[in-house]
Amino acid sequence: MRRPTVLWTAGLLLAAAGCGLTSGSPMVDDVRPGTIGRGEPLKGAELTVTSKSFTEQLILGAIMGIAFQAAGADVLDRTGIQGSIGSREAVRKGDADAGYEYTGTAWITYLGHSDPITDPQAQWEAVRKEDAKNGLTWLPPSALDNTYALAMNQDNHKKYGTNDLSEVAELSKSDPSAVTLCVEVEFANRADGLPGMQKAYGMSIPTKNITQMDTGIIYTQVAKGTCTYGEVFTTDGRIKSMNLVVMDDDKHFFPNYNAAPVINTKTLKKWPAITGVLDPITKKLNNSVAQDLNAKVDVDGEDPHQVALDWMKQEGFVK
Repeated sequence: MRRPTVLWTAGLLLAAAGCGLTSGSPMVDDVRPGTIGRGEPLKGAELTVTSKSFTEQLILGAIMGIAFQAAGADVLDRTGIQGSIGSREAVRKGDADAGYEYTGTAWITYLGHSDPITDPQAQWEAVRKEDAKNGLTWLPPSALDNTYALAMNQDNHKKYGTNDLSEVAELSKSDPSAVTLCVEVEFANRADGLPGMQKAYGMSIPTKNITQMDTGIIYTQVAKGTCTYGEVFTTDGRIKSMNLVVMDDDKHFFPNYNAAPVINTKTLKKWPAITGVLDPITKKLNNSVAQDLNAKVDVDGEDPHQVALDWMKQEGFVK
């Protein structure tokens, strides 16, 4: 899941079971330093990279592992752990050394806060400070913000002309039948989902105008115009491939889910060069890049690791 899961019990059971970390395979990419990893500052390091199991996380985990290899490390691939908590626990306990994580997930799910921090940099700083006591170090975040949004197709955008959620709220009052929503069950019931969004923007959308369905179906139904608006994730590749228009969250209601490398603090003390290896890569990551890379997997059917490797070479990070 992209969003912080409320299934704490299941997540903790996964962690107790070893997070699925009894297996793993070496990364064996034939890569050399490009703009990162020069001088092989991680030569001699044996690093384990982890991730969650959805497309974007698999790509980010591969990107990190490829970077470490180019810098001279031997890398064990333990990406693809189910659920939100398992991969974090692996890094926290030292069963893995590093992975990309989301600031909002850490703040709300792992650290137990109910109110997100509006400013993305302040959100990251708060997470970094509080998570330090858990033996985790957060490196600087990317502009990649995998948060919630509402989107519509081009025809409906031309028809109704909404560009942000305040305008959607106005439309819901002036023409209630125009605002129909396709959403996930979880989004329909989360405080940082539909109920909170309606409250923050002064919307009152009738229940009959809201249809709950699986994530993948939402995109196709919105593209067809079956629903005027659909819940989407801002880095999903289907936004671009289906030419959807994302509504701006002009009141900054939705939490910031900026991706950032999270490193086991003991590992980072032993191999401080990790920061310099990852920083240039993280700075390149944004929603547009994520949408393109995710689409190669979710739309075109490519392998996540190969997509990551192709991008790293294309950007000149590795050769």
